[in-house]
Amino acid sequence: MNFGESDAERGLRAEVREVLRTPPVRGALDELARAMAAGEREPDVRPLYRAIAAHRLFAASWPEEYGGRGVSHLEAAAVIEELVRGGMPDMLQVLSVQIVGLFLLEAGSPAQKARYLPALASGEMFATVLYTEPEVGSDLASLRATAVRDGEGYRLSGTKVFGLKSGMSDIGLCAVRTGTGTTKYEGISLFLVDLHADGVTRGNIASLADEQYDRVELDGVWVGADTLLGAEGEGWSLLTRCLAIERTGLDYSLKAARWYDATLSGLTAGTADDALLEEAGRYGAAVDAARLLAWNSISQLGRGPLDPTSAAIAKYHTSETAQQVAYWAALVHGHGYGLRGLAPGKAAVLEAGYREGPGLTLSAGTSEMMLELVASSFDRPDVIGGAGDGSRV
Repeated sequence: MNFGESDAERGLRAEVREVLRTPPVRGALDELARAMAAGEREPDVRPLYRAIAAHRLFAASWPEEYGGRGVSHLEAAAVIEELVRGGMPDMLQVLSVQIVGLFLLEAGSPAQKARYLPALASGEMFATVLYTEPEVGSDLASLRATAVRDGEGYRLSGTKVFGLKSGMSDIGLCAVRTGTGTTKYEGISLFLVDLHADGVTRGNIASLADEQYDRVELDGVWVGADTLLGAEGEGWSLLTRCLAIERTGLDYSLKAARWYDATLSGLTAGTADDALLEEAGRYGAAVDAARLLAWNSISQLGRGPLDPTSAAIAKYHTSETAQQVAYWAALVHGHGYGLRGLAPGKAAVLEAGYREGPGLTLSAGTSEMMLELVASSFDRPDVIGGAGDGSRV
């Protein structure tokens, strides 16, 4: 992989900085900053997203016919990196574009792509995922929500928990059981559920982090057969592809970099001794490695399906690094982040990061699951340290 930056990436970054200075985007960013300063835990980011989407930057890697620009995944990642540096919270974009949207591009029918992708790219519609259930945790093969045939469609029933941004989303990518088989991986199907439909109830689950977890109840929700993704009962293979897409590590690496930069902003030559400087160097190297792993995963997307082992490595390192940087920042700046004269805005960023940190190594697959995925690949001939020459992963 070439870790240098192309002319196209530099051009897009410059364009993003210009867009961030336009009155609609600047106004939306200022309103968001006001809401966060007032203590709102989940201010509405949709006006900001729509202002950015008006420049076709929200889903830049998508084909033009679906509202994108057709740029490479690496160029699109440069756009997102620059938007986040400029103050854009990324979670709803990650869910709508980087997870549900990319999944639709890979597995959706032509009609589904035409129906949903332009709306997602323009910010007219937002999306989330509905996977986890009570008593199931990360073991998606054990899910119990069901879909049963009803006329020209299905009726969905069950409870989904620990999703994010369901209250701001219009559709949910939902995994349910439509049958049984010889293994628990059979009989799972994926649907795109209208979250405004009768029978859908949305609520929050208390959380330490600013991003609230959601609870979504599905009480006999009717969906048309045209919302089924792929073939009935064959959702597990689609899910494994979708989960790899979630694990490029880009969002975690951006959090790690943001929290690391905020930590350093409060240090001066007079307040940092040699031991602290050594720690700063060690964490800085880990943050740089996280970014490189994330960009390596994204570059794979441009060449075909993302290898699950590479994705697991990227997700593990980036999420663990972000969490460790958040905890280290609290030690560096002490109680109330007031030990070394940190600016109030930076202290607020680090305080929120400290509360978000514990969930990073649980969401999108726990660190233990990532290590298990990596360990299970050791007998593969294309993995370094595996049974062969390790030439690919």
